[in-house]
Amino acid sequence: MCLLVGRVDYERIEAVGPDRAASEWLLRCGALVRYRGYDNWQQDYNGLPTGPLGKYKIQAINATDSCIMYKGFDYLDGLEHVEEIKLCKCVYIYDECLQRLSETPNLQQSLLRLWIISCGNVTDRGIIALHKLRNLEYLFLSDLPGIKEKAATAGILKKSLPSLELELDLE
Repeated sequence: MCLLVGRVDYERIEAVGPDRAASEWLLRCGALVRYRGYDNWQQDYNGLPTGPLGKYKIQAINATDSCIMYKGFDYLDGLEHVEEIKLCKCVYIYDECLQRLSETPNLQQSLLRLWIISCGNVTDRGIIALHKLRNLEYLFLSDLPGIKEKAATAGILKKSLPSLELELDLE
C-alpha cells in the first residue's frame, strides 16, 4: 500500500489543484488534514469535501502513524496555507524528508508549528535542516533516539531562528 501511495500523480495535481491532490495522498497514507476555516480533522478519504477548485486549503497535517514518505512530498509543493505539521511515529520519515520540507518555498513561508515525535530515523542532521523554515514559531521534539548532540543542535536552531520556541523531550 505505501509504495502505491508514494507515487506522485502530477496530472491529478493539475486537474484538482494541489490541496485536493495532497489531501487525497495524505489520507491514503493514513494522515489527517484540517482545512482553513474548519475545526474538524478530515480522516475519511471517501468523505473528502467537494466544491469549487481551490475552495478547501490545507491548514494542518497530522501524520501520526501514517506511511508518508519522501517520494510523495511533491504533493506538498503547491500548498500555500499549511501552518502546522505533526510527524509522530512515522517510520518512513528520514533526515532527507525534513530537508525536503525545509526546502519547500511555500512551507518556508507558511509553516508556523511543527511536532516531530518518535520518528526513529531522524538525526541531528535532519533537525538542523529545519533552520530554513524561517517563519517557524514552535518546534516540539520528543523520543528521537537519533539525536545525539542535543545541545549543539538546539543551539544551531536557536541561532538561525531566534524567535523559535523550542521544546525538547529527548531524554
